[in-house]
Formats: sequence, C-alpha cells, structure tokens
Amino acid sequence: MQIEEFQRLIERIYYEKDSARGLEGSFRWFVEEVGELARAMREGNGEELSDEFADVFAWLSTMASMCGVELEGAVRKYAAGCPKCGRTPCGCE
Repeated sequence: MQIEEFQRLIERIYYEKDSARGLEGSFRWFVEEVGELARAMREGNGEELSDEFADVFAWLSTMASMCGVELEGAVRKYAAGCPKCGRTPCGCE
C-alpha cells in the first residue's frame, strides 16, 4: 500500500470521528500512541511493536489530513538525502 492510499483509507475509516474530536484531541491520542510504541520498544514484543507503529502512523495520517497535508508529498523532503547536507547517509556533524 502506498502512503497516499493509506492516508485515504484512514480518512474513510476515521476522518469524521477525528474531525469531530478536533486537532488538539487527536494530537493527544497520537501522543498516547507514541507512548504505547515506546513501551513496546522497551519490551521488545515484535507483534505488539508492529501494531503500535501502525497505530502511530494512522494517527499521524489523520492529523495530516485534518491539516490539509498530503504525506506522500511531505516525505519528498527526504528524497535527495538529508535535507540539510543533501547526502546519503547524512554527513551533518
């Protein structure tokens, strides 16, 4: 699945509910999911880790949609390497 397809899927599933909650409320849920991801990383559970990465990406996607940001385009910032030095791998000190 492409990033754009995923963002559209999350919109179809959650956009109405997330918009009603508002950006601030959705951001709080996002932060909670990041905390759950941190716990899964500490505990090293592979399946839970995968699920938590998916949840974080879903919340990030819904907030991007609420802000009118297309993630597919946003990630192009890194297409040529490090945005600061332009190298891959990054050569910044």
